[in-house]
Amino acid sequence: MKKTLIAALILALGATACGGGDGGESAAGATKVNFGYIADFNGASLLAVADKQGLWKKHGVEPKISVFTNGPLQIQALGTGDLDFGYIGPGAMWLPASGKAKVVAVNTLGNADRVIAQEGTVSIADLRGKTVGVPEGTSGDMILTLALQKAGLAKSDVKIVPMDASTIVSAFTSKQIDAAGFWYPAIATIKKTVPNLVELAKNEDFADSVSFPTAFVAGNDVVAKQQDKTKKVIAVLRDAIQYRSEHLDETVAATAEMLNLPADQVKADAANSKILSLAELDGFTKDGTVDKWLTGMNTYFTQAGKLTGAVDPKTYYTADLFSGAAK
Repeated sequence: MKKTLIAALILALGATACGGGDGGESAAGATKVNFGYIADFNGASLLAVADKQGLWKKHGVEPKISVFTNGPLQIQALGTGDLDFGYIGPGAMWLPASGKAKVVAVNTLGNADRVIAQEGTVSIADLRGKTVGVPEGTSGDMILTLALQKAGLAKSDVKIVPMDASTIVSAFTSKQIDAAGFWYPAIATIKKTVPNLVELAKNEDFADSVSFPTAFVAGNDVVAKQQDKTKKVIAVLRDAIQYRSEHLDETVAATAEMLNLPADQVKADAANSKILSLAELDGFTKDGTVDKWLTGMNTYFTQAGKLTGAVDPKTYYTADLFSGAAK
């Protein structure tokens, strides 16, 4: 996608959602950063904390925050230089694994993905020949692929219709599609109109073989050529991770304010994730657990045809930078 189109997408999808910790006034000499996010708890909570707690200002960063509907769009924007940093769910992790970006911080373990179907469907096997909407290259795509494989079906056994997130909401609600590979909190929106929808598969069904890490990513050139900027942003994220794990209620409130959503809705969304403390993330980075998570993801992506073979997580997870930001 050309740079001008990416820029147009950023403008269309959202403008600055929060400024520096001082209410948006930039400090003299602050490092300017273009940061993408997705408007849910996983994608927005650390940014909301950073704004509310003054963490951007503390670390000398002036952010411009732009909302996106999915991770792959942010990876594209990182590649063109329209973004410096962004957020991705597990379904887009194959993109940094294929060299399109660097993972600078693991965020949470996601449990928000589902395969949903219209009332009357009782199993994944019932989807044979049915129309299934999915945002390609996302965690919705991933959960659908895993569920089909577990049921002994291929994607060719169903009628896959690539759709963006907002289109899936309207298409499922109007019964234009029979099922979808999708996620919360958007599923909660669908349930308001289709309360009897059926959940056929969830992340936990595959916990024995695959973990679903969400993460913050940076452009390759940013990490290679702007290490001071990268270190400052990682420092902000680390402080926000620590605060979130210790002050979940306050984090929910800050995220709800940032996204202009009811706090109860954001709290329910947060319940679909395993929130990790900074000590846990440091430990999991040091003992190789994060590498195991990413290796498991890569095995799935290879089987799904997204990757051509094994990829060493050390080539795209900047563990040394993340751990090195500890004070």
